Amino acid sequence: MTAAPLTPTPAPAPAARTAATTATSARVLAHVTRTEARLFLREPSAAFFGLAFPAVLLVVLGLFMPWADQPFDDKDPVLSQITAITGYTPIVLALAIATVGFSTFPTPIATYRGNGVLRRLATTPLPSSRVLAAQVLVNVATLVVASVLAVVLGVVVLDISLPADPLALVLGFVLGATSTMAVGCLIAARAPNTSSANGVGMLLYFVSLFFAGVWMPLPLMPEIVQTISQYTPVGAASQAMGAAWYGQPFPATELLVMAAWTLVGVPVAARIFRWS
Repeated sequence: MTAAPLTPTPAPAPAARTAATTATSARVLAHVTRTEARLFLREPSAAFFGLAFPAVLLVVLGLFMPWADQPFDDKDPVLSQITAITGYTPIVLALAIATVGFSTFPTPIATYRGNGVLRRLATTPLPSSRVLAAQVLVNVATLVVASVLAVVLGVVVLDISLPADPLALVLGFVLGATSTMAVGCLIAARAPNTSSANGVGMLLYFVSLFFAGVWMPLPLMPEIVQTISQYTPVGAASQAMGAAWYGQPFPATELLVMAAWTLVGVPVAARIFRWS
């Protein structure tokens, strides 16, 4: 039996290789990221809710709500030692995470798919993955700026207490962001257009705000609600950051839950992603 001769794969032309290499360079990614950032800032509603809303909400509640200076929970030996507005701060950080993960992150990608931008990019040397990477960078920067702004204004204007365990707080914040954006990746992977992404994202957003304790602080909710919240990305982030801020035991369960959402959500989103 004679083996069939192997046909060598033609090597790309030198000009094509040069274009592909240039399109994937760090300089091109930086340029695309700057462009995506400008487009983000041109949307007033997205810029306000992504960057300023958490800080505005915290300051308004702290200045005008009569309960802001009261003990967070006078029946709890730990929570009675902090003010309600201090207890509300990690909840506001969870809101910032949900805003970026469920709203500002998946919507532009779905818009690009609906408008055929991703399909047209496939005909250029620029990989569509560079657009996705630029979106991730812009939204991570948005989340960091919004969170730092809220905490700084909370300390300066409202005199909130600093977190008791900064390391656990950072872990809760980072894993909260990655797990929520993993769910955002699932929306971005399949939503055919802007309307679909907004609809699904807003549904998850408002449900998540409930489990994060935005409407009513989690320590004041029934135990069954706190248990369900513990296994949702934003709820787990709120509880983990709250425990770190209040000086409660290390939130190992919440951190593991968020890590699991991240490890499952991102690969699934990559597998089911549609370019058109």
